[in-house]
Amino acid sequence: MSSNRYAIIRYQALDKCFRNKYCRFYMEDLIEACNEALYDFLGPNHEVKRRQIFDDIRFMESEQGWNIPLERIPDGKRVYYRYYKPFSINERPLSDDEMNVLTQAVSTLNRFKGLPQFEWIEGLLANLEDKFYLRGNGDYVIGFEQNLDYLASKHLHFLFNAIVNKQVVRVDYQTFKGKSHTWDIHPYFIKQYNNRWFLFGRNNKYMDEIVTIPLDRIVTVESSSLPYIENKDIDFDEYFDDIIGVTIPKEAKKERVVLRFSPERFPYVESKPLHGSMKVVDRENGLVELNIIPNKEFEALLFSFGESVEVIEPQWIREVIKEKIEKLFKIYSTCAHVVHTSSLPLQRHSEMDENIDV
Repeated sequence: MSSNRYAIIRYQALDKCFRNKYCRFYMEDLIEACNEALYDFLGPNHEVKRRQIFDDIRFMESEQGWNIPLERIPDGKRVYYRYYKPFSINERPLSDDEMNVLTQAVSTLNRFKGLPQFEWIEGLLANLEDKFYLRGNGDYVIGFEQNLDYLASKHLHFLFNAIVNKQVVRVDYQTFKGKSHTWDIHPYFIKQYNNRWFLFGRNNKYMDEIVTIPLDRIVTVESSSLPYIENKDIDFDEYFDDIIGVTIPKEAKKERVVLRFSPERFPYVESKPLHGSMKVVDRENGLVELNIIPNKEFEALLFSFGESVEVIEPQWIREVIKEKIEKLFKIYSTCAHVVHTSSLPLQRHSEMDENIDV
């Protein structure tokens, strides 16, 4: 947990002490209250010292904090602390900017109501709307790229809880070719890509590698009695940094990839980079450079650009794309055996179509 989150726990604990009119909280009591709060959230080994509490109080009294109305009441050689008027850091009036941000957040959160892993949002929204008199705009003004029916899948909900509760799951999985497998999986992470959800974890039979399982290929999933082995070596915040998509091929290495885009396509690619590593090498000639681990998702992305992109380097990727283009050419060079389409309506290619960037 980051240090600012530790601070929030301490601020809340101190605020609770300062609000209590019926008890005297001396410095040692404040330290104890903060340590108890940290222990409840984080467990042992997170104790704070006197100096930290002084720093926290100084911040809470500042304009950057909450301008808390704190008084220090002498009691012999000691001092105890309390608010001299009704106050709480949780009841400070919001500024106009904060209200606008919160209203936008409520509107966004409303999009997730009803989804299985977000039941907590119902209560959160009710509290926000009641406490701050907020009402998210009932008309959606932003569309998320997601399949709500698929998001509501019971597998997603079950696996989400299994990860949180550190529970091994038994998965019955079926490939697109119809081959079935049953695996015991230690689940660690779930990620969405291209409107599909993927589970990342370790197969109990092959614990030395991370497996990727599309949730839409899972037939059934249930809890397993096997002991859960925690993930201690993979940081999923960084796991996907070197790829496009979700797949890391075995023994693959990061490579420098140079692409050339057509003058029509280049402005779109420059404004929406293909990857975080993308750099413009030669704007005039539409050249960009990426440092990635090439995978099948990258290959699919290249084909989505059609004739608007050319692989310059490395040569082996250029050859792979060339080979597939030749296969496509062969397919489209022969007469197709198709059903009669005379009954299908013709769609006129309009100027509007040309202005849409997919």
